[in-house]
Amino acid sequence: RGLCIAGAGAAPANVPPAGTTTISSLLDSSAAMNILNNSYVPTSPQEERFMQIIQAKELKIQEMQRALQQKDTEIAELKSHLDKFQSVFPFSRHSSTATTPGAGVQQRKSGQAHQRQRAQGISAEPQSESSVLLEPGALPKYDKDERSRELIKSAILDNDFMKNLDITQIREIVDCMYPVKYAAKSLIIKEGDVGSIVYVMEEGRVEVSREGKYLSTLSGAKVLGELAILYNCQRTATITAITECKLWAIERQCFQTIMMRTGLIRQAQYTDFLKSVPIFKNLPEDTLIKISDVLEETHYQMGDYIVRQGARGDTFFIISKGQVRVTIKQPDTQEEKFIRTLVKGDFFGEKALQGDDLRTANIICDSADGVTCLVIDRETFNQLISNLDEIKHRYDDECIGERKKINEEFDNVKLTDLRIIATLGVGGFGRVELVQINGDSSRSFALKQMKKSQIVETRQQQHIMSEKEIMGEANCQFIVKLFKTFKDRKYLYMLMESCLGGELWTILRDRCKFDDATTRFYTACVVEAFQYLHSRNIIYRDLKPENLLLDEKGYVKLVDFGFAKKLQSGRKTWTFCGTPEYVAPEVILNRGHDISADYWSLGVLMFELLTGTPPFTGSDPMRTYNIILKGIDAIEFPRDITRNASNLIKKLCRDNPAERLGYQRGGISEIQKHRWFDGFYWLGLQNRTLEPPIKPTVKSVIDTTNFDAYPPDPEGPPPDDLTGWDKDF
Repeated sequence: RGLCIAGAGAAPANVPPAGTTTISSLLDSSAAMNILNNSYVPTSPQEERFMQIIQAKELKIQEMQRALQQKDTEIAELKSHLDKFQSVFPFSRHSSTATTPGAGVQQRKSGQAHQRQRAQGISAEPQSESSVLLEPGALPKYDKDERSRELIKSAILDNDFMKNLDITQIREIVDCMYPVKYAAKSLIIKEGDVGSIVYVMEEGRVEVSREGKYLSTLSGAKVLGELAILYNCQRTATITAITECKLWAIERQCFQTIMMRTGLIRQAQYTDFLKSVPIFKNLPEDTLIKISDVLEETHYQMGDYIVRQGARGDTFFIISKGQVRVTIKQPDTQEEKFIRTLVKGDFFGEKALQGDDLRTANIICDSADGVTCLVIDRETFNQLISNLDEIKHRYDDECIGERKKINEEFDNVKLTDLRIIATLGVGGFGRVELVQINGDSSRSFALKQMKKSQIVETRQQQHIMSEKEIMGEANCQFIVKLFKTFKDRKYLYMLMESCLGGELWTILRDRCKFDDATTRFYTACVVEAFQYLHSRNIIYRDLKPENLLLDEKGYVKLVDFGFAKKLQSGRKTWTFCGTPEYVAPEVILNRGHDISADYWSLGVLMFELLTGTPPFTGSDPMRTYNIILKGIDAIEFPRDITRNASNLIKKLCRDNPAERLGYQRGGISEIQKHRWFDGFYWLGLQNRTLEPPIKPTVKSVIDTTNFDAYPPDPEGPPPDDLTGWDKDF
């Protein structure tokens, strides 16, 4: 029989067919509730039959729920196995498991954090300041009419990534773009090719496809292939001309030169302005550079009051363009007495930085074309200014002798003395093997093996030499030690300390996420490593769980210094490198970066350890970069991130590098003093007496059970490289 259940207040139903029984014809609402609660006693055969139907349905529902729960368990187990396999075998960015923009947020909200795949670092060719021509006419410029100029500018401003560039940079990019034409049906960009050119389409229509499947048709002012201007990468789609197309193009090297040059010129100009101000002139060069980074350009129109007499203010101004007039209002009158004119290079409001709030004069824009001022407020000024002698570094160089003694122990070790036990990991340039020295079974080492031909192909020679130098000198218990290097015709080798507790990434993958206390311990280990590196002006640039290894006690050590670089005091570096989810905005925008980029990545690491996924995650690198450029404030934090943890993450991931905690007056100690670390035993961490949250099981010096299993290298030996670039390795 059909059974109709009508809810209270429902709209009138059609009259049931003959032979149909309704609850309302059997029972009142209280009796119905008793049936559902299994406490109703039937009083007729009809009601007893009805009870049997209800109970049978209930049993069926319970059976289906058990089956569903069992399927969920099976899915979770299969996903865990899949994650392990995908962490070993190459992962296609375009597979069905790739994340979509915003997917990370949805998965975190539902409590099912998506485990990202093992991340690979990426890098452009290193570029030095000396390689950039700073003369105005150094870059080639190509004639174009006003319509084309406006079209290119419009396309750039309409592009999610390129719209973040400064207007002066956009102007230079427009100047340097050259014309190219493609006939109908010709390939403009081929999927899988290594790209170095970005295009702006002016005329024609193109088809976009991936893996042979049509994606879209484009026409009008559009930017094509913008990822290629950041670093050496494979094209992710094919673009074919449907009709004859006219495009404008720019090479990556030209783009990066524009970005670097404009940044250096701006920094030099701002620093020169600051040196002309009495309260700044005696400050160290690196402090002046920090201040120049936080100066904000502000524009005023003719007649605007920039400062009003008697008003309260906490900002200081330097005129970079135009002129202003200074007036003072006479007592008991509305008249303003002219005092003087200030021009480019002059400044006003310096007393506001020293605590005097009341303005003593009017400052009025007096240029028909307006005035541009460089502005800094008191709070920012106070955060940056400090007596550098007050900042003590716990890691002095008294341990140089100890490090030298360690290196001397391995002077006579040859490559042929090493015996391979197992593979610990696979990286961008080769593999890491667990090895022992013949005749010494009491200890083991990690041997990093890198293909020379691949290093040359990707132009990473400078990075590899820098890695050897930095790791060879480092003597910090939170950094993996490098003991000796070798080379032959095909490979470079680095003999390092082995950490058999495994990668932090593997543990995070298996546990999905960490609690507050566990995250705090691992973050503190990284802070200790950064304190050592940053006190020596070394920037790390590749922080992520994959590069954090646990020793047998459970302490974390930083490994893989392929992107690390020693900076000159107060200077920046310009090479795009890092892991997409972890790179700071200034790296993406090629504005120059320094140790402050490491503090950004520290905030990202905290978020990933607490949730299982980084805060900035897209389906491909360019989408990830666009999410990063929207800032940390656009990210929804899960409720299980505590208020204090959230506060620290947001203070580390500020868009402006100079505003990041750790980079300001108190240095990295400001991170250690943050309330998220309240009660944390820093001295115990430094002395290695603090109990780690996770103690790995390591049964012997050759126990590799904490690492994934890796297949043999399918590519075989690489070709010889005898160019000699590695003679000092």
